[in-house]
Amino acid sequence: MLKELITTIAEALVDDPDQVEVTEVEGNHHGAVIELRVAKNDIGKVIGKDGRTAQSMRVILAAACTKVGRRAHLDIVD
Repeated sequence: MLKELITTIAEALVDDPDQVEVTEVEGNHHGAVIELRVAKNDIGKVIGKDGRTAQSMRVILAAACTKVGRRAHLDIVD
């Protein structure tokens, strides 16, 4: 569910939604790591000015994690 949430948000933000790739890596006691990859020319759209868009995505992810009782962290990989 968390992976699909980040995928939906990222596809709405970028110009090339076919290049959006989200993987979920199970971590240790810190929970899962959600890795987001987008096209090079879309990385700025996902990060946003001063990282605000990325931070907002992390806040939404944290709220979803609380609802399902899990922990996850969002990494934007270039």
